[in-house]
Amino acid sequence: MNVGTKINLLLQDIPPGVVLLSSWLCSKGYPYELQQRYRKSGWLTSIGKGAMKRSGDTLTLAGAIFSLQYQGGIMIHIGGRTAMGMHGLAHYIELYAKESLLFAPRGVKLPVWLRNNDWDTKPILINTSVLPPETGLTQFTEAGLEIKISNPIRAIMECLEMVPDRFSMEEAYELMEGLSFLKPDVIQSLLEQCNSVKVTRTFLFLAKKAGHKWMDDIQTENLKLGKGKRVISRNGAFVSEYQITVPKNML
Repeated sequence: MNVGTKINLLLQDIPPGVVLLSSWLCSKGYPYELQQRYRKSGWLTSIGKGAMKRSGDTLTLAGAIFSLQYQGGIMIHIGGRTAMGMHGLAHYIELYAKESLLFAPRGVKLPVWLRNNDWDTKPILINTSVLPPETGLTQFTEAGLEIKISNPIRAIMECLEMVPDRFSMEEAYELMEGLSFLKPDVIQSLLEQCNSVKVTRTFLFLAKKAGHKWMDDIQTENLKLGKGKRVISRNGAFVSEYQITVPKNML
């Protein structure tokens, strides 16, 4: 098979906008020497060490996330407020359209090529252990690509993990109000796997305040609620049922 035919077969299988990781190309039978020939011939364009794009393609964050997930096997996903917006559940997502919140386990860093390029939205990485890495993810089509993002339950938990330093309790409550459709068995499963006492207690407080019917089916005795008080808002109001201090305007 000649060089032109081989690269044509590759590009026919790769959706537009997908970043091509050099290590993945090697595993598919395209060694570094061949990749270099493709770059010199104008088929591919380097976007940094270990990463290329199809020449002429526009860089999209979805294309980068797709590559990290399916070519690099890296546990990273779109979550938090950004995922809520993608699900149509964020009231003011247009205010944050210029940035996308990415979540990954502690120790995972964005590759240099991702940090050093301009994307359609600015990637902001948040390392978290609030839930196991693969828990609460769902397939979502973005820019024609199937990528993994947080489902609404995981996304609101990721928002709550950022309260109060990076996310307000008031906005978290507005998001919670729109979650009446959630299934209690799925909520129960994620709450039981939640590693943050603050997130679990705050989730229950906001869900009860929102009056969601599915709260009647949540078995709180199976949750990791910890001991002692948690202060979410200094000089706030104490909620004895959940042993948390919240902004006074939330009562």
